[in-house]
Amino acid sequence: MGYNCSSYGCGSRGFLTKEEKIELLEEYQEQLEKEAQGVKERIAELKENN
Repeated sequence: MGYNCSSYGCGSRGFLTKEEKIELLEEYQEQLEKEAQGVKERIAELKENN
């Protein structure tokens, strides 16, 4: 994502359009989903090796 999001906006601009906010949030959601999948895979690996 590369942006620092807060209640005041994201990145170096103070105000984003609704479409920009949606796009950033969708990108963030995708990153979180990938991270969650990685965690699930790691847990499965640890359980197999025990």
